[in-house]
Amino acid sequence: MQRLTWDEVEAARRTPGRAALLFLTDRCPVGCAHCSVDSRRDSAAITDFRTFTEIIEGLAAAPALDVIGISGGEPMTERRGLAFAAHRLASAGKRVVIYTAGVWATSPDPPEWISGVLRSAACVVLSTDSYHSAHIPARRFACAARAIDRSGANLVVQTLDDPRELAAAHDLLTISFGVSWPQHAEISQVPPLPHGRGAGLFPAAAPPHRMGAQFGTCTVASAPVLRYDGRVSACCNEAVVMGAGPAALRRSVRTRADVVKVFTDLAASPYLTTIATAGLGPLTALPPWRALATKRFPSVCALCWRMVGSADGPREAAMLTLIAAARPR
Repeated sequence: MQRLTWDEVEAARRTPGRAALLFLTDRCPVGCAHCSVDSRRDSAAITDFRTFTEIIEGLAAAPALDVIGISGGEPMTERRGLAFAAHRLASAGKRVVIYTAGVWATSPDPPEWISGVLRSAACVVLSTDSYHSAHIPARRFACAARAIDRSGANLVVQTLDDPRELAAAHDLLTISFGVSWPQHAEISQVPPLPHGRGAGLFPAAAPPHRMGAQFGTCTVASAPVLRYDGRVSACCNEAVVMGAGPAALRRSVRTRADVVKVFTDLAASPYLTTIATAGLGPLTALPPWRALATKRFPSVCALCWRMVGSADGPREAAMLTLIAAARPR
């Protein structure tokens, strides 16, 4: 399996039709206070494996999909579903990216089913920060990092965008690999998200309100999410994935043919293509959304939620199709 760097993963996620995320389970035993989807030990998991099998076969058959992430929750809690999904997607030529907290690494050598899953991946994103470390000690992190490195997958350590968190990640990687750790791992920093349990923890993380005309592109409009239960979200906003926001941003699938069609349609959507390339702000210069140009919104998502409901009319669709067609691919 070809290793994927983090830059390559991000490039795929920003290309319509090329990447998707499989939200494998709501369950996670770690219980971090900052969890953006409120995953818990007793949260929902796969119950309908017939539909789940159809979902995976649909992802495997989607011709344009190249990079498929698998997350949750903690995907390693879903042994049957994860093992099937990772191996089937890899065998179909898809490059698999697994997102994990490393809670499974209780010893230097993980169970063979976990090692097999890691070997099927092109990249594994191992999360750590002060909230994770309260539940996952340094030794367990090191066991996880070394197991991922041995598997041949590219290791990306993901932590919060904060100097102290970055320094702690450096320390953990030094424990794991010594001073040569940059030869074994990359580091990706992400902002704290005010969603799920994190909504009460990071109220200051929300940027000041801006006028609609001031917003740029949506960086996740090209990254749809498919839940284990068949719900498809047009983007990877946690609130949308968990069922909030406009119904226009969600679909439902039951068969492999449904999956192929939905992902083809999302990749070709004039609205999603336009906001991912031209941006939302420029659209407020057009008649359908001109009233939003000077209104203030707390986020690009809030503006999108106002715009998407009026993007399907004949006039709006024609404008968006022309704009999307004119953008370089």
